[in-house]
Amino acid sequence: MKASCVALSAILLSISTSVMAADSPAPKQGDWIVKDFKFHTGETMPELKLHYTTVGEPPGQPVLVLHGSGGSAASMLSPSFAGELFGAGQPLDAAKYYIIIPDGIGHGKSSKPSDGMKMSFPKYDYDDMVEAQYRLVTEGLGVKHLRLVIGNSMGGMHTWLWGEKYPKAMDALIPMASQPTEMASRNWMMRRIMLETIRNDPDYDGGNYTSQPRMMKYAITAYGIASTGGTLAYQSQAPTAAKADKIVEDRLATLITADANDFVYQWEASHDYNAGEKLEQIEATLLLINSADDERNPPETGVTDAAMKRVKNGRLYLIPASTETRGHGTTGNAKFYREQIRQLLQTAPQRTM
Repeated sequence: MKASCVALSAILLSISTSVMAADSPAPKQGDWIVKDFKFHTGETMPELKLHYTTVGEPPGQPVLVLHGSGGSAASMLSPSFAGELFGAGQPLDAAKYYIIIPDGIGHGKSSKPSDGMKMSFPKYDYDDMVEAQYRLVTEGLGVKHLRLVIGNSMGGMHTWLWGEKYPKAMDALIPMASQPTEMASRNWMMRRIMLETIRNDPDYDGGNYTSQPRMMKYAITAYGIASTGGTLAYQSQAPTAAKADKIVEDRLATLITADANDFVYQWEASHDYNAGEKLEQIEATLLLINSADDERNPPETGVTDAAMKRVKNGRLYLIPASTETRGHGTTGNAKFYREQIRQLLQTAPQRTM
């Protein structure tokens, strides 16, 4: 299963490279080792491997791109994201920008439980992941100041933390499909149910399974349908029971390539996320991009609006819901907001450390 996951990443990277090859530089991959990395639990790893992908060259303005839960750099090189942003004349033209896309701790080709440690791998959270990203950027790649930090979903939550933990490290922030408030409500309840389903599958065996737990695909499918996809889109795609059944059957038939321990760690890491306590510390120009039909970050609660009032140089761009949007998945498609990114980069003042 681990080999399948690596193979899938390689395929995604190959496809993305071919899409981008016509008018942007080919992605390059690398690894950097952090010595004696200390986690928030007090646990230490003698060597923490951080894998990363770059597009463009170091003389360009540095941009940090952060992926979502279960993703990797390869997932941010998709035609719908990189294909809309990194090409010639596009908002993050790789001839002008030096684009850095790390695989977060526990993800992609960075150190993770399935490398061999299983459940003895240190328990990491989003603060640990952001600290590792910062060290990769500043120590590993020698970048002292970023033009932009942009992230989607989990990467959006990381972007909020970047603005608070390292307020002078960037000119601009674009958190997407996220809110800075505590992980709670339906967002956490659905995650908790998904994790409990996997952990309570006898196949899981406390993380010492010999084959991937059978209930994992049902837990992932249920969570995905409940928290991503968009109400109007689902009504359009599945207006009858037969069509709804077909969507469920297709999803259950899709091969799950994730390792169960990796997956549990990835989602458990969000439990103590709360960027709501230090919003006043954000100095960079901030553009929050959310979708009006985001199931995990519903705008009607008012919590995001209240939080944004505490961000000195922040504003919200809310993508209107339609049959074309996909709820929490909407921001995976940059066609909905590429011009907003362009405008931000044209107007956000350049700052120094």
